[in-house]
Amino acid sequence: MLTSAAETTRRDPLLTVRGLDAGYGKIGILHGIDLEVGAGEVVAILGPNGAGKSTLMRAISGLLPLTAGSVTFDGADLSRTTPRAAARAGLVHVIEGHRVFTQQSVIDNLMLAGYDAPRAERRARIEEALTFFPEIAAKRHERAGALSGGQQQMLVVAQGLVKRPRLLILDEPSAGLSPVLVDRVLAVAGQLRARGTAIVLVEQLVEKALALADRVYALAQGRIAMQAGAREADLPARLERAYFGEHGRVATQ
Repeated sequence: MLTSAAETTRRDPLLTVRGLDAGYGKIGILHGIDLEVGAGEVVAILGPNGAGKSTLMRAISGLLPLTAGSVTFDGADLSRTTPRAAARAGLVHVIEGHRVFTQQSVIDNLMLAGYDAPRAERRARIEEALTFFPEIAAKRHERAGALSGGQQQMLVVAQGLVKRPRLLILDEPSAGLSPVLVDRVLAVAGQLRARGTAIVLVEQLVEKALALADRVYALAQGRIAMQAGAREADLPARLERAYFGEHGRVATQ
């Protein structure tokens, strides 16, 4: 019997976040965050600007220390981890606004992303990552600064793939891209899901995010305001209520 992604997540989550609080200095941004992501599942994190979405991704991947709560990945406690250790465990964060090394070639940018892998294995990983992006594979020896903005974004995602993630965090991958290039990047996310990679997608383009996602969490004022399956009825209206209505509690499904 086939099992839905939501059922898989409840039974055997790959990523589990419990009671997570985080912020900057004395300013608390996130409050009591609980979420789960199953192996091979795409989970969208949606919410208005300033809701804390990127802060949450930074806390999960070790870029921002937790002030309370826990992050567990494949049974291992990553609550006090570093981004490097998280990536080695298979949790890779493609950071919003990340920039490539413009004076280095495409290949050199990818080599740097896989610096801790043996050289021969690094080469294999790079070729595998480039299969997803033929546009930049054809320009592998050109300077990254000569790529278009959309191609540089593809290179940023390819850098994440070189690390061979089991869970890939994509934080606003569509930022600054044309609609055609947005579709290309999200199509790659769909291909990765088909290969068994779990994805956490932070995205402002709600319709595109829901078309890819299995489940969605809505974040508002630093709290989970709603969680639901991405195919549930009346979801856009429920998201709007979660964004602008009563905050601070999970809506009943």
